[in-house]
Amino acid sequence: MYRYALLGLVQGLTEFLPISSSGHLLLAQHLLGVDPPGLALEGVVHLATMAAVVIYFRGELWRLVAGVLRGRAERHYLGLLVVAALPAGGAGWLLKAQLEWAFSSLSLTGAMFLLTAGVLSLSRLQRGAPQAPSLRHALAVGLSQVVSLFPGASRSGLTISVGILSGLSPREAAQFSFLLSLPLIAGAGAVALAQAPPGEASAPGLGVAGLFAFASGLLAIHVLLRVVARGRLGAFAIYCVALGGLAFALA
Repeated sequence: MYRYALLGLVQGLTEFLPISSSGHLLLAQHLLGVDPPGLALEGVVHLATMAAVVIYFRGELWRLVAGVLRGRAERHYLGLLVVAALPAGGAGWLLKAQLEWAFSSLSLTGAMFLLTAGVLSLSRLQRGAPQAPSLRHALAVGLSQVVSLFPGASRSGLTISVGILSGLSPREAAQFSFLLSLPLIAGAGAVALAQAPPGEASAPGLGVAGLFAFASGLLAIHVLLRVVARGRLGAFAIYCVALGGLAFALA
């Protein structure tokens, strides 16, 4: 049962902290001989981390839904989220073969860790007054999410940093990134569960993994928002550089 708890804990933390959950999984497979989690477990922990986002941002989500139903300006914000989500959705389908190869390449994973470190370091360079979210911001963040499909590239780190660099305030960039993560995480979880063989994992084990993923996801969101507010995303760059070096050494 401890294995389920550990996998849930790691998934929740690495899903939202800017250190790449997929990169950690690939390194663990090569360095420790850890088998990848089964599809049922993968689906449950993804849906648990999605629930963490929904709970943490329930106020923002409620205002967004209520505003859309009343025909207010929130429709524009929802449209921007849709625009930002489309590139990753299309790339995931078009680049399926390339992504499968990427998850066997330690060299590419190392390069993506270093890319993440570089973008995190640049996030402090925002100049001028923060701007309201626009189509330009949505496209920039959406394209950065495409890169995050590859192991070693942190989705949260890239989307938040690119949002800040494109002119959003740190808080706005983080909120946009987390709300944008909902369809991606939900889709990944649903697909994994749909493809999982019956009886692949025990129900109690899945429940434990989901609980730990949910709790650690909430913690990771809280920590990351505090880090972003203080302009210290670059602090994670050192860790990503170290993991990038490790990936190249293993390669």
